[in-house]
Amino acid sequence: MLLRVLYHDHCFDGAASAAYFSRFIAGAVHPDAEFRYTGMAHMASQDFDPALFDGDENAIVDFKYSTNPKLTWWFDHHQSAFLRAEDAEHHRRDASGRKLYDPTFKSCTSFICKIAAEHYGFHAPDLDDLVHWSLIIDGAQYPDARTAVELGAPAMKLTLVIEAAKGNDIVQRIIRMMQRQPLAEIIQDREIRGLYEPLYDRHIRSIDLIRARAHQEDGVIFFDLAGHDVEGYNKFIPYYLFPNSTYTVSVSPSTFRTKISVGSNPWTPVEPRHNLATICERYGGGGHARVGAISLAPGELTRARTIAAEIVAELKT
Repeated sequence: MLLRVLYHDHCFDGAASAAYFSRFIAGAVHPDAEFRYTGMAHMASQDFDPALFDGDENAIVDFKYSTNPKLTWWFDHHQSAFLRAEDAEHHRRDASGRKLYDPTFKSCTSFICKIAAEHYGFHAPDLDDLVHWSLIIDGAQYPDARTAVELGAPAMKLTLVIEAAKGNDIVQRIIRMMQRQPLAEIIQDREIRGLYEPLYDRHIRSIDLIRARAHQEDGVIFFDLAGHDVEGYNKFIPYYLFPNSTYTVSVSPSTFRTKISVGSNPWTPVEPRHNLATICERYGGGGHARVGAISLAPGELTRARTIAAEIVAELKT
């Protein structure tokens, strides 16, 4: 049988969720399943194309909910999992037991791991390291900004490749490798290592670029990366450069969207008071309480800058 897995693309937790979910399904539900993957990105047009659900069963992991009747499995942990109130009501009425949501989890991978163990008796101890790093990376559980930016661990190197590599073929190859191989072995793969090294050089240059473009006022960092191809920059760089900041807001155009990123410093000396997902939801975006984003259509730079300025003003209060 064909099982189509839609996952949050260019995201370590998205890839890890797809990998853990696939091991779980193959090990506890459908041992004969063939898995095919589709990466999903948050864009201005938020609805799912019905053609995406082309499997005998279809799953979404670490991404928003769909009411499509062909959706079989769903796991998510984002506050902004439902685009509309009727979507949330549709989920509430679901009686399959296979569409699961819990925003208290710091990673979707750990959520899938828990459900697979408690409801299906499935365990994969060889993937414990994958689950562990999904919590650190998606939950921003690094000890300090320097650790997050210097990329010492194999999982952090893989994150750079997953977030910054062009296209999604390499991410899907990593998903398949994650199901059976240690992270330290994956990053040593010739193709992946070949991608990592120039991306690391770009990562180092992005630190200098953000240093030059960013400024901090009243605890809020703002920078505009228009004119620079830095989609997928390390989100902890601003806190590495401005350790006493509380929030960061940035604008970063790309070929398929104009993105406003909003985050809070995991090591801030001042506890953040604003729910960033709630702020982003007002503009059609979403995320978590401590990190969120808004995606506009390509070319909407003026509107993105206006929204960013409004958010900066609000976060200063």
